[in-house]
Amino acid sequence: MNANLPANLGPTEFLQLVGHPVRWRLLGELARSDRLVHELTGLIGEPQNLVSYHLAKLRDARLVSAQRSSADRRDAYYTLDLTRIGSLMGATSGTIHPGLHPAISARVAPKLTAARVLFLCTGNSARSQMAEALVKVRSSGVIQTCSAGSHPKPIHPNALRVMRDEHGIDISNQTSKHLDAFVGQRFDWVISLCDRVREVCPEFPGNPATIHWSTPNPADAGTDDESSYPLFRQVASGLDTRIGFLLALFTDQSNPP
Repeated sequence: MNANLPANLGPTEFLQLVGHPVRWRLLGELARSDRLVHELTGLIGEPQNLVSYHLAKLRDARLVSAQRSSADRRDAYYTLDLTRIGSLMGATSGTIHPGLHPAISARVAPKLTAARVLFLCTGNSARSQMAEALVKVRSSGVIQTCSAGSHPKPIHPNALRVMRDEHGIDISNQTSKHLDAFVGQRFDWVISLCDRVREVCPEFPGNPATIHWSTPNPADAGTDDESSYPLFRQVASGLDTRIGFLLALFTDQSNPP
């Protein structure tokens, strides 16, 4: 790949890149959850050097990104950019026939099916609270959503602010809760947003689907609320994007991976 490939990935280059069997399987696993390299090697049954090689190819094309784990800085979580992949797939299909482009071929959004989702982070003061509210609003309450933390703290003022000012959602009536309050309850999905809480997440009955979204804690940024606010905006926007893809799984036409 040349240096210009990430910014100018054409249909042929995109298909050649993702069509490799190992890279295709990596994309499939990362579409389900953020993963560490050793987890990916176990899931696809390939040696670490080969997995790292193909991850580098995907990173060069900006289909995958990596960030250091907040739980263990020696590890890095890999995240799939579903928005970029969706855009490239749409552009690729549109070159075959204009009617295949998603903007033209899209139909009425399918009806959501009822489900229960639990979001977890350490403090339950920002990330999981914002995710809880976004799912409730975007699903019009069809998806029953809760959030909790391993070490709950009061909701951060910037979480209230960013949801109100950027997303038009009032979360002032939400409260922080300990994850122990939900142990024994059944959920369809349990989504951890914090690398630390992922390591202490208890097992829930009913074998729920478990996902990890490695999301930085915006409260750790800056020295005061004003300086940390840009990261709150970034995190809230990222959660909103990922939740859009999540909701696509809760339809009559879709099955959980």
